[in-house]
Amino acid sequence: MIVDTHIHLDDNRYDDDLQEVLNRAKEAGVKRFIIPGADPKTLDKAVEIAQKHRDVYFAVGVHPYDMDAFEGLDFEKYVHHEKCVAIGECGLDYFRLEGTKEEKELEKQKQKKVFCAQIELAKKYKKPLIVHIRDASNDSKELLLEHNAGEVGGVLHCFNADEQLLSLAKEGFYFGIGGVLTFKNARKLVNVLPKIPHEKLLIETDGPYLTPTPHRGERNEPLYTTFVAQKMAEILDLPLKQIKNITTQNALKLFHIS
Repeated sequence: MIVDTHIHLDDNRYDDDLQEVLNRAKEAGVKRFIIPGADPKTLDKAVEIAQKHRDVYFAVGVHPYDMDAFEGLDFEKYVHHEKCVAIGECGLDYFRLEGTKEEKELEKQKQKKVFCAQIELAKKYKKPLIVHIRDASNDSKELLLEHNAGEVGGVLHCFNADEQLLSLAKEGFYFGIGGVLTFKNARKLVNVLPKIPHEKLLIETDGPYLTPTPHRGERNEPLYTTFVAQKMAEILDLPLKQIKNITTQNALKLFHIS
């Protein structure tokens, strides 16, 4: 089977046909789904979906774009839920920094503070991290090491193919591979993929975003992890069945699900 380790089922773009989305995925062998906690405003919705569907799990966390909501989020309310499997998605994202140099630096410091707080929460509650990194590899790696995030490990969601992050595999981190792998301009990720230890590979959609070829331009959904798995098998020159088995066992191990 396949585990979609990062799918925003709480996004309103799934409201009208969520059951059909899950049915299509399951028919194609996608059997487990993890909703990352990104926006606290939809967290209760994520919990509700996970409670209703036996094969859906969720994480609690705050995306760097929503970091102002961190202080008001009651982690205790969610982290002890039986379907809560991780802290995140959290991390650093410098892609949209605006303003003067000083304003950008202030924004970075705020993101770092919220990220570090969530690393500490992951260690406190013994949950793996779902880490978001965009244009911030150096700082992200530094903070993960500085705060001993290897105690709980986690996944570098939508792995950005930065080779300096590969050493985090030794710290208990996995690498989430999604639709980007199928893009024509994904040469960097295609070249780096064989350097990732097989026992650290995970598959994800990040749906409704980053839809793989041949469905670019459409809403992404868990069914499309099959295209990611196929592309991964081609690049690594491994049987598709083996890719599915490897990534599934990795996901079950990291998130402690069965």
